[in-house]
Parts: sequence; C-alpha cells; structure tokens
Amino acid sequence: MSLDSMTNCLFLFLFLSHGVASQSVPDSSGDLHPLLQKMAEEIIDGSYLNALLDLIQFHSSHVWTADLPHRVLAYLNSQNVPFTISSLQAAMENHLQERLHQPQKLLEDLRETDAQRFRTAMKCLLEEKKGRLDLQDTVIDLGELWEQALQSPGVNRSLFLITLERCFQVLNSLECVEILGRLLRGSSGSFLQPDITEWLPRDLREDAFKNLSAVFKDLYDQTSAHSQRALYSWMTGILRTSSNATVDDSVSWVSAENLWILGRYMVHLSFEEITKISPVEIRLFISYDNATKQLDTVYDITPELAQAFLERISSSNFSVRNTSTIHRLGLLVCFYDDLELLDATVAQVLLHQMIKCSQLRGFQAAVQKLKADLLDIATENQTLNETLGSLSDAVVGLTYSQLESLSPEAVHGAISTLNQVSGWAKSQVIILSAKYLAHEKVLSFYNVSQMGALLAGVSTQAFCSMDCKDLPQALRSTLAQHVSDLSPAQQQGVLSKMIEAGDAASGIVEIPGAFFKEVSLFDLRREPGFNPTVLKDKELRRSQALFLYELLLKTTTRPEELLSAGQLVKGVTCSHIDAMSPDSFLAHFRYFENNLFLLSPYQVNCLAWKYWEVSRSSMPPFLLAVLPAHYVASFPASQCVPFLISLGKRQLDYLVLDSHKKTLVLRKVQQCLDVSIADEYTVDIMGHLLCHLPATIIDSSISPKAWPTALHGLRDCPDLSPDHKAVVKRKLLEQYGFPQNWTAETIKDLGPFLVLFSGDELSFIATKFPDILQQTASKLAGTLPPKEFLWAVFESVRNSSHESPSSDSIPGCHGVSAPSTDDIFKLAEANVCWAPEDLLCMEEDTFIRNVELLGAVKGFSQHQRMALKEKAIQVWDMPSYWKEHHIVSLGHIALALNESELEQLDLSSIDTVAFLSQQTEWTPGQAKSILQGFLDDSGYSIQDLKSFHLVGLGATLCTMNTSEIPLIKISEFRVVVARIGTLLCSTHVLAEFKRKAEVVFGDPTEWTSSVLQELGTIAAGLTKAELRMLDKDLMPYFQPSAIKCLPDEIFKELSEEQIACLGPENAAAVTQAQRQRLSPAQLQSLQRALDGAKAQFWQDAPVSADPTRTPASLSSPGAPISRGLGLGCLLLVLMTKPLC
Repeated sequence: MSLDSMTNCLFLFLFLSHGVASQSVPDSSGDLHPLLQKMAEEIIDGSYLNALLDLIQFHSSHVWTADLPHRVLAYLNSQNVPFTISSLQAAMENHLQERLHQPQKLLEDLRETDAQRFRTAMKCLLEEKKGRLDLQDTVIDLGELWEQALQSPGVNRSLFLITLERCFQVLNSLECVEILGRLLRGSSGSFLQPDITEWLPRDLREDAFKNLSAVFKDLYDQTSAHSQRALYSWMTGILRTSSNATVDDSVSWVSAENLWILGRYMVHLSFEEITKISPVEIRLFISYDNATKQLDTVYDITPELAQAFLERISSSNFSVRNTSTIHRLGLLVCFYDDLELLDATVAQVLLHQMIKCSQLRGFQAAVQKLKADLLDIATENQTLNETLGSLSDAVVGLTYSQLESLSPEAVHGAISTLNQVSGWAKSQVIILSAKYLAHEKVLSFYNVSQMGALLAGVSTQAFCSMDCKDLPQALRSTLAQHVSDLSPAQQQGVLSKMIEAGDAASGIVEIPGAFFKEVSLFDLRREPGFNPTVLKDKELRRSQALFLYELLLKTTTRPEELLSAGQLVKGVTCSHIDAMSPDSFLAHFRYFENNLFLLSPYQVNCLAWKYWEVSRSSMPPFLLAVLPAHYVASFPASQCVPFLISLGKRQLDYLVLDSHKKTLVLRKVQQCLDVSIADEYTVDIMGHLLCHLPATIIDSSISPKAWPTALHGLRDCPDLSPDHKAVVKRKLLEQYGFPQNWTAETIKDLGPFLVLFSGDELSFIATKFPDILQQTASKLAGTLPPKEFLWAVFESVRNSSHESPSSDSIPGCHGVSAPSTDDIFKLAEANVCWAPEDLLCMEEDTFIRNVELLGAVKGFSQHQRMALKEKAIQVWDMPSYWKEHHIVSLGHIALALNESELEQLDLSSIDTVAFLSQQTEWTPGQAKSILQGFLDDSGYSIQDLKSFHLVGLGATLCTMNTSEIPLIKISEFRVVVARIGTLLCSTHVLAEFKRKAEVVFGDPTEWTSSVLQELGTIAAGLTKAELRMLDKDLMPYFQPSAIKCLPDEIFKELSEEQIACLGPENAAAVTQAQRQRLSPAQLQSLQRALDGAKAQFWQDAPVSADPTRTPASLSSPGAPISRGLGLGCLLLVLMTKPLC
C-alpha cells in the first residue's frame, strides 16, 4: 500500500467511520468530549501520534457516531485553525511519511508521550488481533498490515526499545514480557545485543521471568555468543537471588527448577557449578519428563561439561547403565565414557540413543570413536549378521569388507533399521541395496517402500525392470521422498519406465514433485490434459513452464489460476504481461512479487516496464533498479528511504547483472545515504545492500553505534571483495584487539570472518581454542577457505591429536607422520595440507575407512590425488579388480586415473559411469576412455543406448565424433534433450545435436520459446543463416550457457535488433571474445540489453513524467488493501477499536 493510500485509510477511519460526513461543517462544536478535545489540540500542535492514541482511548469506552467528525472539525475552526479534509490529510501524510522513513522519530514520540497514552499504545501491541476491517468502501486486512508493519525496517526496533524502556513502568510485567516476545521473534534475535541486559528489570515476578527466559531460549541459535553470555548472567543473577544458596556457595543455587528455567543456557554453567549441584536436585531434574527434551537441545555442550553432568547423575543414585536412565540423558549420551565391563545389550541401547549425536556442534570425531567402541562391545560374542538390526546408525562405521560379509538374510531382517539411518556413503548403499535385492530377487513396490535411504544404491537397470503396476505407486511415495538421493540416470530410468507403462498421458500427470522437472518437453507436448491444480506441487524447468503456461492460457480467463499454480509463473512471457489490462496487472502483481525468486531477470525487467507504464506512482521502488540506469539516477531524493528499503530486501546481483549499471545504482545508494551510516536504523534500512557498498564506505562511514548491527549483516554477505575483507579485518582488530586477547565468545561470534586472518594471527586460536576453530571450519563445508585458514585448522588438529600412527612398517615411510582416522574426520577440507608422502604412507585400514571423506576434498592437487590413487592400488589391487563401490568411493581421487587405468575399470554399469561423469575436470582423453569403456564393457552400441544411458554418460557424450551422434535413436534423444543441453561440448558436437533436435522440434524457424529454452547449449549449434532467421522475440529464451557457447564468428551475425532483445541475463553472458567481434552499433544494442532498456527502439519516457494511473485496486469498492508498510499500517492497527 502506498503512503497516500495509508493516509487515506487513516483519514477515512478518523472522519468517515460509522457514518458518511456531509460536505458542510457545523458552526459550533457543541459539547466535545475532553478526550476528543485533547485529540483536536494535538492535531493543532502536529502531534498526530498523540491524537491517534487519544482517539483509541475514546473508542475504548465510547460509541463513535456520525456527527463526531463534524464536531471535531468545528472545534478546530473555533480555535482559528481552519483545517479542511484535504489540509488535514496532507498534514497527516507528511507526518506518517516522516515516521515511516525515520522510525527513530517514532521512538522519540513514544518516549515523550504521557503515561496514559503510552499505556494505550502498549495495550494495542498486547491485544493485537487478526481480521479484516470493513470501512464502507475499503477493506483492510488487519492481520497482514500488522505483520508488514513489524517487518518494516526500524519500526520493530523502535517498538522493542521503547517497550524495554517504559513498558514495565505502566503495564504489569507479564504483559510487557508478552510484547517483548512478539517483537523479538519478529527480529530473528538481531536485537539481542550484549547491552540489552542493562534494560532488563531484575525484579520481575516469577511467572514473567520464566516467560521471558523462555523467549530467550527460543532465540538461542539466533543470539550471538556474547549476548548469550550476557543473558545467561542476567538469568543467573535473578536465580541466585531467589535461591537458597549460601554466601560461601556450600549450598548450590543450581536447583532442578533453575536447570529447567535455564534450558539450553545450562551449557554456560561452569564445571565447578555443575560439580556442586546437590544429588537431590539433579535426581529431581533427571526424573522430570521434560528433562530429556531439554537435554536433547544442548547442541553446544562441551565434553567436559557433559561428563560433569553425567558424574552428578551417577552420584544421585541413578545408574547410567540403567536403560531408563540412558533414555533420559539426551545429548549427554554422546559423551558416555563408562565402558568398562559394559554389557552388549546396554551398548546397543546407547547406540540407539546416539542417533541424535549428529546434532552436536562439533566433537563428531569423538562421537564416531565412541560409536566404534560401542559397536565392538555390541557385537562381542555375536556375529555381525546377528546384531545388525540393533546397532542403530553405528552401522555407518562398518567397512566395505564388513558390509560385504553380511548375508542377504541379515540385511533383509535389519532393513527397518538400515532404511532410517542417515549419513550413508554412496558406496555403502550400493553394497547394502545389492544384498537386500539378492534376498528379494525382484524390485517391487513393497521392496521400494522398505528400502528408504538405501534406494540410492539400487541400479538404474533394476528400476527399469520394475513391474509397470508397482512403479506409479512407488513413485508417489518412497521414490518421491528420496528423489534428491537418486542420480540423474536413476531418475531418468524411473521416468522412462513410468512413461512407457500403460497410458503415457495419465502417467505424466501423476508424476510427483521434483521428479516432474525431468519430464521432457516432447512428452509434455503429447499431453493435453493438464490443469493448474495438478501443477501446484510440481517442480518445473523454465521450458516446461513456458509451454504449460501457453497451453493453459487457452483454457482459463482467470490469471490468478495460472499465477498461483506453483512454479508455473516461470512460464509468463513479456507478451503475456503486456497483454494484461492495467487493472488486471495491478490486481495480480502480488503473485509475481511473492514468487520473485522463481522469475528470470528478463521477466522482472518486463514487470518493471509494465508497472512503469500503468502506475509508476505506486511502483515498488526496487523495480527502478531493473530499468535503465538513468531512471534510478533521476528519481528524487525524497524517495530515497523507500528505495533503499525496497532494494535492500532483494538481492542486487539478481536484479542488476551489468557491473557498470550496478556501479551507477550503488552511486545513487550512496547519495541517499549522504555518505553516512549513522546508526542501526540505517543498517536496518540498507538490508542486503550493505554487502555491495564500496569498501571505503564500510571503512569510514559506519559509525561505532551502527557497527555491531552492520557486522551482523556483513556475516551473511556471500562474496566480499578483497578490499572489503581487508576493511572488515582492520575494523575487527580495532574492536576486539589482537587474536591473542580474544575470548571464546569473540571467536564464536567472528565465525566466518576468521578466514580473513593470517596463519600467524590464527595460530593463537589454533592453540587455545582448537575445538572452536574446527567447529568454524566444519560450518564452511562446501566452500574453499583460504589456505592459511586451512593450515591453522590442520595445525590445531595435529597438535591436539592423541594418535601418532606408526608408518615404519610401510616401505619408504620411516619417520613420516601419516594421517589417522580421527585426523581425517576432523580436518575435512583441511586435509589438503597433507603432503603427498603423508597420504601415501597411510595405514591400509585408515584409507579404507576414510576414502570417501578424502574423495570429497575439493582442493587436493594432482600430486595428492596421484598419491591417493597409488594408495588405492596398494589396498585394492589394480583397477581391473575394482568393484563399483570402490570406484564410487574415490570421488575426486578418480581424476588421477590415466586413460590406461580407466580402460581397466569395469564400466559395464551405467551407474558407475554416471558417477564418473559427474566429475567436471576430465581431460578429453579421459572422458573418451570412459565412454568407450562403457560401450565395450556393456556390449551396447551407440544405436542401443537408452535415454538413461545418455543421461548417465553426461559430459562424455561430448567426445563422440560427428559420425557417431547421428546413430543415437531419436526416440531416446528426444526425452533427454534438456539434460544434453546442459553439456558444454565443442561447436561441431553441438551442431550435430542441433541436427537431431530439428528432427524432434522441426526447423529452427518453427521453434518456440519453450523449445529454445529446452535445447540449452544445443542451440549454440545453429548456423549463421539459422541464427539470423530467428525471431528477435525468441532471443531472451536462449539459455545464458548457450550464448557463451556460440562461436564468435557466428554470434556477430546477430542483427542489432536481435542483440537488443537478448534481455539482461543473456546480454551479461556475452563473452569478451564475442564482444570484440561486434560493430559499434551492435555494441550499443548490447548495452541497451544490459541496461534493461525496452527491446523496441522507442524513446524511454523521462523519469519525471506524470503517473499514468493509480492502482484501481486501492479505490475500487471492497478491494482489499494488502501492501501496507511501516508506521502507517501499525497506527491503523492501533486506531481500531476491536484491537484495543
């Protein structure tokens, strides 16, 4: 809702509610109620917030009648303040705009208002309700307005601060705690800075204290370590005061009830405090049913504290070997250390309880070792076959040889345990699923439903052999739940069988969720029976959405049916948007805005132009950034705050792809900031824009007051530049001093910023806080941290290692410090710091147990991979003896296999090949060896290849020669076009695939937007003549990868008009080499596309042009107002009688 609309709503309520005002104003005010008289006087003084609060108070005990607005106006006139409706509306608008854009002023107003008015405001916050307010010709969704008001940057902060400052003085503590809880939960914990405890009362009633503590416990994970420590001190200060503790601490203040109140904060108790807990109190605590739930959530407890609690539990007449006690230990069980003479049955119970240990923050290596020890005890005097079903997720620690020794009957009997275990390696599930199916013989619906997590190990061929009657049912249930675990080849195998079975049309409609995005465009085109309802829960590729939207548009006249159908909105084209009437576009824009993450940059650009043309006065400001740069540069300074708020809520890199344009947008952002980020409110407004500010602004323009909030925002920036990193590091050193002075809380709070520091700076942390450093490294999984950071992690692990494996028995390894299992597990990506000779000197058992972890390391050099490959040959013999699970377990290590070694592998299974093809660093020679190895070992010729073979072969298809590609069957090719279109093959290979695509989709002149999108890189195989003949309106539907693959000499054949129609995303994909071949006129067209200019060559309207229309939905009778923001909406809620 625009600011004008908010003001109109407020004005309507003030003067038109419960009656229609006449155009004339009475000559006298009559006997105006004192509260309304006060309200009028506040209006005269310009204190509109006070006026509204007076109105609310009047509403709470009086009936509003139709004559009251006239009497208020009459009173104003009698005071020689001749307000009219329009002048009062203008004054109100200015006031609301100021409060919306500067919520600090809202805080000041609420600080200055008297106690009665403040009490009224707090009561409205407390008694917030949902519903719709019908004010004659306007319907206001109060629930949505309330939510949006509290999400407005800064408003929530102001309300939180004023509640802390004044609420406890005017309302009872229970009410204030409830208000604080609502505001805090809306802030994701970012308001909980360490200094908050200075404002928290220390004399709360018991019930209020418990309620507020519960709020802090709920927000524990969103609270910084420093703030956790401060809140813990506040909580314990109150608990100590109210306890029976003695001055000399001979009687502990830590009672059972206090432990329950502390909840997750119990991990901040000191070791000494835990050891002093009375046995009676600890027994009472552990006896309480909810104690287990509480102990299940102490994710950041340390081994030392956990064992202190275990000792106190043991000393309270609870036997920690008793099954019922073990069930109550929660995450304490992860640190169980009383293994001497432990019974096998108890070991099995402990293993079952240890499933939850994966939730611990760190110490996973110790957990794995404990599981291994318990596994040995649990299987003592019994075979693995006999105990398999009772070992819980410790089975993940079984080696290949142990898994291969299992009987099919044992796996079948333990399937109910095995199918629920998480953490399986792909190689393990290959072995186990083969064992299970060896017992079952045939893959049926029942078998699939039983296998659960083991489904990823089922071969593609087995899926293709399923009974046609079983597959649809399996696809709707278990397979759909585990689709993300299946390889593309397995998924295609399932789909090809599904579509082949019975009625292909109904089969396609029935394909669920994530599986649906694998359905080919060819198959979709054969199915006329789709409707929006069946698409709501399906994932769609853009090509599918383009086709389906066009198809369904013929069957409905209601845009909301299509726009609300899940991911179908991906298929809206510019022509669809342009064809919408102004009223329809404005009424349905929320569907686009709510699904912005599904839209392409081109679609967002189309939306921006449409909005600009039909209602620029109410246009969401972030859309300005999508239009040519001069639109942003020219908008008035008075609109800066809404622009920053709107843009800060989105990802700038998604909206603006051109670096030059981004620089211009950010220049406007800096102008709006006036080169200053004075306080946390400005940081709130900036949102994600903080990540894009120049390093000089971060360095010099963020005030000390704003820095803590800014630092919280910078933590979430995905890719800071080197200059940004240098500035952040320097400011952190200014704030916290040198690393040798840092506390554990500081290191935890810095988290991802630790990668900014040098090895020397990190050495202190590696020595004093190795566990925290290793926990930080584990949170960076999937990234490639700087080598110095990895070396610090490496040193911290090596220095704290209790194992020193002797490699003297291995020739050439005398004196070499080889990796242990514990080291490898803790190091993760930091395993890159091992020297090749260290890896080669690894014990065989260590290699077998950890090959999958080592194979997952991305940063290994070729020398390190070569050493690990040699180790694999030492352990498993020559590659010709390797089984599928051996090959799969190698991960990135497989890249070290040369062409001769690849030829030795058994590549008869497409699943093995599919795994190898997922690696992206193969040389052409290696890739050709894999392709040829599959053809030779499987006995297939190219003519025999099925669709799932083509998907599994992946990038190795790029090594086919031009005489082989024509041999691929069209019937198989046409259903995997989209997959092949992801491959970055050479031009001549893409040209051959393009010829096959013509057989499926016709001549390029007949291609539609959905076809071009489906083809992906295959479209880069077009000839010069074919490219020139493409309709300019199809240019945005090239995939960016296809643009990059177009040869320079062919790309330059595009006309100026075609280039101008590329759209921002495709224009950004143009390579430097392609640019260099373009003429000045073509380059100008390319810049227009990058800038988001209209594809047509008409002159853009000047930014100062008058609005063409206002949103009809805001003035139509009964139209709901749903886009309200900030204080205006909040005050509207405050004004409503039913709420207060």
